[in-house]
Amino acid sequence: MENKTIRRLALVTGANQGVGLEVVKKLVAAGHTILLGSRDLAKGEAVAKDLGDGAIAIQIDVTDQSSIEAAAVRIAKEYGYLDLLVNNAAISNTRKGDLSLQEYARISKASNIAMNEVRSIWETNVFGVLAVYQAMLPLLQQSKDARIVNVSSGVGSLTLNADPAFPYRGVYGPGYAASKTALNGITLAMMLELENTHIKVNLVSPGFTSTALNGFEGTESIEDGSREVVRVALFGPEERSGTYTRWENEQIPW
Repeated sequence: MENKTIRRLALVTGANQGVGLEVVKKLVAAGHTILLGSRDLAKGEAVAKDLGDGAIAIQIDVTDQSSIEAAAVRIAKEYGYLDLLVNNAAISNTRKGDLSLQEYARISKASNIAMNEVRSIWETNVFGVLAVYQAMLPLLQQSKDARIVNVSSGVGSLTLNADPAFPYRGVYGPGYAASKTALNGITLAMMLELENTHIKVNLVSPGFTSTALNGFEGTESIEDGSREVVRVALFGPEERSGTYTRWENEQIPW
């Protein structure tokens, strides 16, 4: 349900491009104030300027603890609270280059993926999300209606990948896909920690969206891919926690 009556303050990480940027656009259009998280502040400021008064650029690199802490300090000083955290920042690889997804999958199996690549992917997609959560939780606790939305992927579902009929099963590997499985586990830990509090936590998949993350080989548009993230981000206090969905409200098995 769209929250039209209360202007909320949100932080979206990885928001200067792709799904993150589209989410910011939609949340600003819905009347909310969005802190547009970007590793490169100049890029974030350029994008925020185009979006108008509802978007405010903030520097945050989810792999840099000092950057995360500085962002939290700034938000605390300027606002004192946070209503919504969208953990969107993610990377899919460090060495794909011009390879197709199929070609990249062949060099990214459990037997041959470079360990430094696995560490880099997990640093952003798993540890970065946990670090941002820990830094922003005190601010979310100051809100009367707080929510965390973690952007995962259906390819992280162990249930789906265990099914021989799942079409993306062949590309499951220790890098991106397994990082999303780990993110799901981290998210479940957040859900359990917060289940008796006013802070709700939801997990969403944007689907196979055409972005830089997959070399623009995705089959869904940015607009379509962002819809479930936006739908859940706009939940009001009556909407439940603990869901794992893709558009529209289709439950994904864990």
